[in-house]
Amino acid sequence: MILQALTEYYQSLVQAEKIAATGWKSSDISFVLCISDEGELEQVISIKNQVSQGKKTVLRPQSMILPVPADGRTSTAVRPNFLWDKSDYLLGISKGGTQRGIKYFNGAKEYHEAILSGVVSPAATALLAFFQQWDPEKAPEHPALQDAMEDILKGANMVFRYSGGYIHEDPEIRDAWQRHYADQSTGIEMTCLVTGKQAAVARIHPKIKGIINGEAMGNTLVGFNSPSVCSYGKEQSYNAPVSQQAAFAYTAALNYLLADREHVYRLGDATVVCWARGGGDAYQAFFGGALLGAPTPYSAADLRGMTAQLCQGIPVDFQEDKLDPNMDFYILGLSPNAARLSVRFFLHNTFQGFLDHIQAHYDRLEIAQSNDNKFDNIPLWCLLYATVRSQTKYEPSSYKEAKQNLEKYLPPELSGEILRSILMNTRYPATLLNGITLRIRAEHEITRSRAAAIKACLLQNYRCLPIYSTLREVLTVELNDSCNYQPYVLGRLFAVMEQIQLASADWKLNRTIKDSYFTSAATTPKNIYAKLFPLSEYHMKKLLRDKPGLANILGKEKGSLIGKLTAPIPPRFMPEETDCFYIGYYHQSNQKKEEKEHV
Repeated sequence: MILQALTEYYQSLVQAEKIAATGWKSSDISFVLCISDEGELEQVISIKNQVSQGKKTVLRPQSMILPVPADGRTSTAVRPNFLWDKSDYLLGISKGGTQRGIKYFNGAKEYHEAILSGVVSPAATALLAFFQQWDPEKAPEHPALQDAMEDILKGANMVFRYSGGYIHEDPEIRDAWQRHYADQSTGIEMTCLVTGKQAAVARIHPKIKGIINGEAMGNTLVGFNSPSVCSYGKEQSYNAPVSQQAAFAYTAALNYLLADREHVYRLGDATVVCWARGGGDAYQAFFGGALLGAPTPYSAADLRGMTAQLCQGIPVDFQEDKLDPNMDFYILGLSPNAARLSVRFFLHNTFQGFLDHIQAHYDRLEIAQSNDNKFDNIPLWCLLYATVRSQTKYEPSSYKEAKQNLEKYLPPELSGEILRSILMNTRYPATLLNGITLRIRAEHEITRSRAAAIKACLLQNYRCLPIYSTLREVLTVELNDSCNYQPYVLGRLFAVMEQIQLASADWKLNRTIKDSYFTSAATTPKNIYAKLFPLSEYHMKKLLRDKPGLANILGKEKGSLIGKLTAPIPPRFMPEETDCFYIGYYHQSNQKKEEKEHV
């Protein structure tokens, strides 16, 4: 499925002229050889472009899509390129001397005559005439070459132009090259698993480059190199037969995606790319902005509005493209594993389908804003950061700030598991909730991301359990003052007791009740609250003496919460009860200003 999707995407890129077709490759060209109907060289034109290099402006060759270069070229083996090459092959002018130039030119002449024989095209006729009448021995004295001779001898590449157009753009000549290139495919013929056609199978697949922390020379996505992974006596890639053309197509498409660093995303050790079946990077940019927090020219409110329209099946305009909600969309996560790649996840849905699940995820995450809030929608990297060790009590404001801790502490599989659960609307991985609760116990800090992740996990993972109806009362966006669920109330009560202690202190405390008792209060509340009640009374007396107005407000809130405790405090909480304690504490600590004034 992965290879088929990438092969289809390759065809879209070829049609959009964003990538070279099979048998073609981008090459750097410096000069154009203009020839007449009779094959006479009329003019040599430089097509170098001026580009800035530091404080200077330099001339650089122009990139063109041309037939792939010849393989196995050495100082002794004659391997000409088709329709483009250096002066050795096209003009017979070589630094190695006249005889060497004649040898190379004759090789190029025979190669072009073999491919173009029988081609009915004025451009083909003119090019063959050029090779027939050109004399390499007299080439250095040709008047058209004099101004460019110095650069030509340095190894500049050249192409042909005839009658105002490049010869490599002539349809008949292109078809002749495609036939010749296809005929060169040699090897065992089998049924290709990608196209379903009988064709020569690729023994070794091309390398994939651009994977974060991957090999410099590239990694292999499909490969077999040990007897344990071979079957039925088939070795190397004959285990999973993919035609040479399909292997070229899927690797070219994947390398194209990885080369576009603006739309390559990193989650843990996974490199994530995404694409729409019909091509166009607007879908990639929107997806990155909607889920991964990537920068876009639109505000968060604009993105939410466009997401809502797409979720309703309404196309929207984004970056001068119209996004179709029914467009097939693919997401692929890859990680390096020695010389090969591990597929962390591969997801396929319509663009609207993914956005529906992303919107549902954000609805579950929605929670009261914290005092140090930095995001309207919590990006995925923030959820991942909530599970790792933090250097400060505040959340980072960008992925750049969080990157070091994520790379150092994040389990490699977690990012893929979370992304899969969001995009497929399934249960969140248990490691997400476990990781967050471990960090809360260690750091005694409940950030907005941690509280939101707890809320989302309980809503999604407990929806089929009897306790879900009770959890719905706890897992609200803002504080729910009508909820009497004991763990939630005790979490709120702990926050009020902490506020009383902090308000009563005349100096900065070295250790608060949160530092000493928070973890125990959330897990073994009976013994801890037996200590907290008299301790809070001591703090309240001090507050009444120094700040009677504030003491009256906090005392009323404390009394109201104690009145909700109609059952004995249990000796131990279940994990979901501990999570509700955390939510209660977060809600109480992050009330809106008007709510605090009302209290």
